[in-house]
Amino acid sequence: MFARFALCSLHKCRIRRLNAPPVSTRAFSQAKFSLPRPHGKSFAHRSELKQAKRIVVKLGSAVVTRGDECGLALGRLASIVEQVAVLQNQGREMMIVTSGAVAFGKQRLRHEILLSQSVRQALHSGQNQLKDMSVPVLEARACAAAGQSGLMALYEAMFTQYSICTAQILVTNLDFHDEQKRRNLNSTLHELLRMNIVPIINTNDAVVPPPVPNSDLQGVNVISIKDNDSLAARLAVEMKADLLIALSDVQGLYDSPPGTDDAKLIDIFYPGDQQSITYGTKSRVGIGGMEAKVKAALWALQGGTSVIIANGTDPKVTGHVITDIVEGKKVGTFFSEVKPAGPTVEQQTEMARHAGRALSSLLPEQRGEIICCLAELLTEKKEEILNANRKDMELATGRLSQPLINRLSLSTAKLNSLAIGLRQLAVSSRNSVGRVLRRTRVANNLELEQITVPIGVLLVIFESRPDCLPQVSALAIASGNALLLKGGKEASNTNRILHQLTQEALSIHGVADAIQLVSTREEVEDLCRLDKMIDLIIPRGSSQLVRDIQKAAKGIPVLGHSEGVCHVYVDNEASIDKAIDVVKDSKCDYPAACNAMETLLIHRDLLRTPIFDQIIDMLRTEQVKIHAGPRFASYLTFSPSEVKSLRTEYGDLECCIEVVDSMQEAVDHIHKYGSSHTDVIVTENEDTAEQFLQQVDSACVFWNSSSRFADGYRFGLGAEVGISTARIHARGPVGLEGLLTTKWVLRGEGHTVADFSEQGSMKYLHENIPVPHGSFN
Repeated sequence: MFARFALCSLHKCRIRRLNAPPVSTRAFSQAKFSLPRPHGKSFAHRSELKQAKRIVVKLGSAVVTRGDECGLALGRLASIVEQVAVLQNQGREMMIVTSGAVAFGKQRLRHEILLSQSVRQALHSGQNQLKDMSVPVLEARACAAAGQSGLMALYEAMFTQYSICTAQILVTNLDFHDEQKRRNLNSTLHELLRMNIVPIINTNDAVVPPPVPNSDLQGVNVISIKDNDSLAARLAVEMKADLLIALSDVQGLYDSPPGTDDAKLIDIFYPGDQQSITYGTKSRVGIGGMEAKVKAALWALQGGTSVIIANGTDPKVTGHVITDIVEGKKVGTFFSEVKPAGPTVEQQTEMARHAGRALSSLLPEQRGEIICCLAELLTEKKEEILNANRKDMELATGRLSQPLINRLSLSTAKLNSLAIGLRQLAVSSRNSVGRVLRRTRVANNLELEQITVPIGVLLVIFESRPDCLPQVSALAIASGNALLLKGGKEASNTNRILHQLTQEALSIHGVADAIQLVSTREEVEDLCRLDKMIDLIIPRGSSQLVRDIQKAAKGIPVLGHSEGVCHVYVDNEASIDKAIDVVKDSKCDYPAACNAMETLLIHRDLLRTPIFDQIIDMLRTEQVKIHAGPRFASYLTFSPSEVKSLRTEYGDLECCIEVVDSMQEAVDHIHKYGSSHTDVIVTENEDTAEQFLQQVDSACVFWNSSSRFADGYRFGLGAEVGISTARIHARGPVGLEGLLTTKWVLRGEGHTVADFSEQGSMKYLHENIPVPHGSFN
């Protein structure tokens, strides 16, 4: 069957070009490579893996074989081949070190033996004896000899689907330790790579002797090829590969055997850390084990090749594990010789959780003192803050759009407003954690309370706006939550000084670690995978950022809004002065804000009236670029550019104008094109206004007021972590209350559920007990 697949047309292979399109089933960004880097220095950070040009992919026995250890996992192997093909077609040089010949041969020989036995027994003993057939123990070298050709034919058939040619190379120890053979091997591999052929390398298990214990990994220049881990390491260093990806049946390297209590996946492993690792048993198949993998990885790292050990068997990630690694995503264990000066993000999260529990146990007055201290520091240290902000502004000029630069900018007035809001929050924080919401007498001497408690660990990801940092920090302090902050690099200098001041304020009660600033090279998508450590993600930034986080955070709730498409509807009974003032403030006060007006809805009766003309003149005076909605454009002989989408958030001095026939049509338009953020009606008709306020299903709905009032500080919340358009407990500007959840506390005297059964001696009362105002547990 495989014979016809084994024929490779070298002509076909040569017509493939480096710019061949990537595989259509999964879109990956095309790689851009710089000149080849000098070998001998491995990559220091995951983000640099995107630069990897020459890559060795090692497929362990557990990856390529089925669960019954007899035959290959074809679906899994096909997805791996697809990923290698994607990277090869990007212009990278891919090599595969594979296991699987023994398993393939075992399947083949078992089939042949059973077929032979059945024929013999049918001839001599009759059909009734077939059930007693048994398969003898098969010798591994014989299985390898029988399976190697089929394994290669399978690879050839799979890679041919992507117009990629492969070549088989079988090696033994001697091929590396005999100088002439080593040079020949090196020359062959380089020639194959030059011709865009993927070499598939395996140990020649048909002739290889049994491994000698403790005979490998004796130094940089000496390594015994006793398994495919050591082979892959030796090959990677020999070929000066940039990256070695070792796929196994575990997620990566753990600090203790996977499956044991408290076993933690190690994100980055350093050469000096091996003494802290406890190894478990080896894989169900293969002759290696995690200890062999680590030794081989460290040997390759010492030779200048970066290494990642990851899971190649998990169906959730198998289809993109290799490409994710090359894109720099946090997958598996990354071996690095460069140890960062500070803690990892996982360690930061643990520190924040531990200190956050201490923060939540402080008295409300103590948390209020911390917030007041932070407010004072914002005023006292304003020159240091503004100097840091000027550095960020200088670096951003010419690189960022004007709306983002506006968000990045701080001023004395902004800092003063921040300080005022924080002092307001300090007062309200006294009525937060531990407040009794409900008290019920369930039965005699059995009382139940519902009290407010912190959510846990919050992750707030924000772009450009450094003033977000003290706001969110103060809310976390007031609500007793631990906080992980990830700011944009464009505000790194400002964020750093603001975080230092926050920790200075926290230190007055010994909880400085409760708020952490992530300054490592963590990607947002990687942070969103910490579902066992983070309880809630709050994005503050562009609609694209929010959508990306909502997509990436598969196991963590996300609080936020994807867009701020806010409307102002000017009714046919609107006041001219109010309409002009509300529209102007809603659009022009701060057009980069999420609560700025993006679409102006005008009642049809107002067209060609003084109120309409004055609104248009005002927008032109304010240099607002106008886009016409479809209906508005139809009324005009010469209209502004027609809007591309009625769902656009401009974030600048731009807006759309559209015409509606009635208040009800305005409501329908908002429901169809809005984002449930903030919507406004301008009218003097109270009945019309009330219908609008009741019918519009947005987080904030206003009458004769600017949309810019949708803000936690302006609502009297002191600060906000953002505006939520979700339909959960927190909606609109989310302040202190939105960062609290509840727990139930039951106090009894040995009560059991059996006491309340039909045969029991007690009955439920369920009487509400009045809760005094401001009562705390």
